[in-house]
Amino acid sequence: MNLRKEKEYVKRIAKLAKANKELKLRLSELQKKLDKLLYENEKQKVLLESLSPEQKRKGKEVEHKIRTLRFDMATVLFADIQGFSKLSGKTDSQAIIDKLDEIFFEFDAIAKKYKIEKIKTIGDTYMCAGGIPIKNSTNPIDVIMAAIEMKHHMGKVQHECDFKEDQVWDMKMGIHTGPVVANVTGKRKVSYEIKGDTVNTASRIESASDTGNIVISVMTYELVKEFFICEYFGKIPVKYKGDMDMYVVKGLKPEISENGDGFTPNKAFRIKFALIQFTDLQEVILDKLEKELPEYLYYHNVKHTVDVVTEVELIGWAEGISDEEMLLLKTAALFHDVGHVIQYDNHEYHGTVIAREMLPKYGYTPEQIDRICEIIMATKLPPKPQNLLESIICDADLDYLGRTDFIPVSNTLYKELHEQNKIGSLNEWNKLQVKFISGHQYFTKTARSLREVNKQKQIERLSKLITEDN
Repeated sequence: MNLRKEKEYVKRIAKLAKANKELKLRLSELQKKLDKLLYENEKQKVLLESLSPEQKRKGKEVEHKIRTLRFDMATVLFADIQGFSKLSGKTDSQAIIDKLDEIFFEFDAIAKKYKIEKIKTIGDTYMCAGGIPIKNSTNPIDVIMAAIEMKHHMGKVQHECDFKEDQVWDMKMGIHTGPVVANVTGKRKVSYEIKGDTVNTASRIESASDTGNIVISVMTYELVKEFFICEYFGKIPVKYKGDMDMYVVKGLKPEISENGDGFTPNKAFRIKFALIQFTDLQEVILDKLEKELPEYLYYHNVKHTVDVVTEVELIGWAEGISDEEMLLLKTAALFHDVGHVIQYDNHEYHGTVIAREMLPKYGYTPEQIDRICEIIMATKLPPKPQNLLESIICDADLDYLGRTDFIPVSNTLYKELHEQNKIGSLNEWNKLQVKFISGHQYFTKTARSLREVNKQKQIERLSKLITEDN
């Protein structure tokens, strides 16, 4: 490994260590929130029991009328149809309104395609938001992809229309990402009214935009700059925050669009997008593990899954795998122990069943899912990997064998097995561990260089703990 690669590797390790720490802090925060919610829920139950039937009925009516939700990251889009007001005074107004309705109908279909929530139309302005009602990490990308498609559709409308005026059906767009508060109304047909600085800023960006442009805030730009060609547009003053930079989106970067057309996503885009979306999938799975894992899983818990996901990324980059291979590997690591929510024995197989059920919803292809399931099954002991990705996950799964915290981690696995009557005394367990480690080998060059030496020390440490049977 040359000096440049070594420095890059050290940077990746530091980045992964930071990400691992952040995930652990996030888990701690989620647990605190859950405890608080459980406490509040108990208080509400006591309060509810004290209400009369009439008070309960009125309370339900109010609850159905309006609810308030907060979204920490949503992306708001305002699209203003240009030329409509000027044209409506010269041409049959009903025909113009019908055409506008057709445009908005197409916008609705585009919003639905990208899982964006239509908020409302205000005259000739269309408003929608990503990250509502389902929170996700990809909503800035989703909204800009929708904006590009809307702009493309408006180009077709302009080309096909019978009206002679230039740029009659053009439009301008403003996009901003940030927190919003949503008032939720309706029972069967739910609608969202969003408000806050994010909404106001998106509206102001749209007003400052030029006809034919998709203009985004610097906040949105920082989240999407790896996907789109953006050019600096200018600044707008923002109350209490000073001037805000704006950028014009020109289209997808050539390397992630079909034939470099800047419009049609290619496989490289889908892989890049899926790696961002992995954050959402990870949150869902970790939450599932937190809620559904049996209490006796002291080793195969959320922390272990986080450790394996982090470790496969570290080893994977060092082994030079591709972005798609990294996606498959991290996904397999995330699901490799989720089968424990169903059964302890044969949990690898149950993990593949859950993966096959969930992954299509996140855009994984059947071929990708098959490979992910093969990688998961490779973690079944004793490990017998058939390729590099399987070797990486096997090394990551047993990474603790060469870590300095081996003894306490090993003891959690013993406790887990002991409570299920799968192992006898701790002394017996330590003997088994010595035998297992002595016969174990790491499969990748990276793991061997990082852990093999420490693994030999573990045998010495364990041997000192073992007492001979009388």
